[in-house]
Amino acid sequence: MKQLRLGLLAGLFAGAGVLSWGGARLWDSLGTLPSVPLAAPVVLAVIAVVLLATALSIRARLRAQRERRPGAKGVEPMMAARAVVFGQASALVAALVAGMYGGTGVFLLGSLDVPPRRDQAIYAGFAVLAGIAVIAAAVFLERVCKLPENGDDDRNTAQAA
Repeated sequence: MKQLRLGLLAGLFAGAGVLSWGGARLWDSLGTLPSVPLAAPVVLAVIAVVLLATALSIRARLRAQRERRPGAKGVEPMMAARAVVFGQASALVAALVAGMYGGTGVFLLGSLDVPPRRDQAIYAGFAVLAGIAVIAAAVFLERVCKLPENGDDDRNTAQAA
C-alpha cells in the first residue's frame, strides 16, 4: 500500500478550488449561487474525529502490546490495513471537498457586505478547516499503522498496514 502524498492532496485541493471558483463565477453570472450547507463542516469534523479516535486507539493498543502488558489486545493486520484505507480515502475526498468549498469561499470574499453571502463564506471557511483536519488525522493514522523499518523490528513488532 502506498503512502499518502501531500503534494497529490494539495494538487487535488488547488484543482478543485480553481474549478469551484470558476464555476461559482459562472453560476453567479447566470443567477443565484448555490448555498454552502452548514452540514458540510460538521460532517467533515465528525470524520476527522473518527479518524483521530481510530488512530489513538490503535496507537494505545500497539503500545500496550509492545510493553507486553497483561491482557493487551493486539492489532490485527487486516484491521489496521482497513483503517489506513479508510483514512486515505477520507483524505482524498476531503481534499476535493475542501478545495471545492475553498474556491466558493474565495469567490464569496468579494461580497462580504451581503449578510447571506458572508454566512456562506464563513461556512465555506469552516469546511476548509475541517477538511484540513480530516487530512491531518488521516496522515496521523497512516503514521501510527506504518510497518517498522528493518532495523526497528524489535521496537514495533505488531504494526501493520
